[in-house]
Amino acid sequence: MESIIDWSQRPTYSPEQLVRYFDRIGLPQKYRESPVVQAGAMIGGDTALEFLKVLQRYQVAAVPFENLNLHYSVHRSISIDPQSLFEKIVDSSSERGGYCMENSGLFGTVLRSLGYEVTAVGGRVNEAVQPISASKNWKGPKFDGWNHMVNLVTIGEQKYLIDVGFGSNGPHQPVPLVPGYEFHNVGEQCGRLVYGSIAQHTSSGQSLWQYEIRNWGGAWTPAYCFTETEFLPEDFTMINYYMSTSRESWFTFHVVCVRMLLDEEGETIVGDLTLFNDTLKRRLGATSEVLEKFTSEEDRVVALEKLFKIRLSEGDTDRIRHTIAEIL
Repeated sequence: MESIIDWSQRPTYSPEQLVRYFDRIGLPQKYRESPVVQAGAMIGGDTALEFLKVLQRYQVAAVPFENLNLHYSVHRSISIDPQSLFEKIVDSSSERGGYCMENSGLFGTVLRSLGYEVTAVGGRVNEAVQPISASKNWKGPKFDGWNHMVNLVTIGEQKYLIDVGFGSNGPHQPVPLVPGYEFHNVGEQCGRLVYGSIAQHTSSGQSLWQYEIRNWGGAWTPAYCFTETEFLPEDFTMINYYMSTSRESWFTFHVVCVRMLLDEEGETIVGDLTLFNDTLKRRLGATSEVLEKFTSEEDRVVALEKLFKIRLSEGDTDRIRHTIAEIL
């Protein structure tokens, strides 16, 4: 008799793999004794939510938002297969990360393996918050096509936005899908969710969730919008191909690496370390400073290893030579 394939099933990681993941993000032993680890997230309630907050905090502090494979690799490609992501981010001797579909793909699989109810959905990023917006005079809000991935986690009757792949401006905590909900993000930045149509819609009755940010009491700026409609792995395969190959995608000609910074107790995200092209910056609270301006590729590679613990092979570093992203 022919077996029936359940296409709704998504991959999960084994208990042994979860232990290695906890090691990778430096999760303290006290959190590994959580009932969620022992019995699964189906226990629900505050216990499941609090452990989710902890995991997200340690994930963004340990796993950088980066696109180095598009510039420092022989193959210049990105795989979002869950096992390939685990090998790259967790089992590698170098503390690698990835861009949204890599980091959120890994994290979503981890959460699913722990028993959380996870739905992966697509998002559209506002041009005005992208790192090249100033040079392009993009003022927005004008949203791109589907080019972002986030996870929605349901605990009890409440859905939460979970994003570990939007760099320093992402929400670094579970955000309940409640219109008008505001929260402190990092430093003097706040975030909120609103629900409604976007300017590019041509017909009424359409609504999307919109994640907005505000710095130092300024105006609210839409960062991205997202849907509650589940995206299939095949959808993200198409998005990943475009984002990693198209010359319309800034990832293909700019180098980025961002890691969030935790306080000494590991309880609060206090800032970020951001490498973008030839500049390395550190933000602590409301204070941002330039740590270094790179004048050579060698300087940038040294900084990646020293500050991000990302070690690139000589073969991989040579691949950026004679490309638009090379520091000359």
